[in-house]
Amino acid sequence: MTQQVLILYYSPGGTTAEMANIIARGVEEIEGVQAHLRTVPPVSPLCEQTAGTVPDEGPLYASNDDLLECDALILGCPTHFGNMPAAMKYFIDNTSALWMGGKLAGKPAAVFSASSSMHGGQESTLLTMMLPLLHHGMLIVGLPYTETALFETKTGGSPYGPTRLTDDLEATPLSEEERKLCLAIGRRVATTTRKLKS
Repeated sequence: MTQQVLILYYSPGGTTAEMANIIARGVEEIEGVQAHLRTVPPVSPLCEQTAGTVPDEGPLYASNDDLLECDALILGCPTHFGNMPAAMKYFIDNTSALWMGGKLAGKPAAVFSASSSMHGGQESTLLTMMLPLLHHGMLIVGLPYTETALFETKTGGSPYGPTRLTDDLEATPLSEEERKLCLAIGRRVATTTRKLKS
């Protein structure tokens, strides 16, 4: 039976979307595990403005059913003032019904992020993204230093999860170490999911 890893991300500029696609490749390197990509709509300061039910491009918007049906979750977004952006927080804040039923408890989870400066809050964003997952009872999967790219990186990468340093997708492509760490977290979550399900 195929296990499903949900890669849920918010990417207004395309940076975390590129990471999500590479993480999905890492997930699918593990036999019997499939990656599902989903995103969240932006939050508008105008209460009368709403997004359509299907985005103009990219993956579908996530619902609580996607979280319910997945075997594992990998959550990603850019850093906004050292925290997750409002769009992702809004989505997570609407998962109370899942929390009350313990529906995510015991599922593996990981996080990833990006910022435009070296000290833009990547690690604090990863940590704040973990907090609601821990409240849901999810099992956090990180990146150990057996992933040697953590020693080599001069750009993004953290034991808490993959990160990326860029302010321009064209001018600053993913570094080799950032790419390796994205693949690694996908493989680690997929492998953990297989082990827990066996």
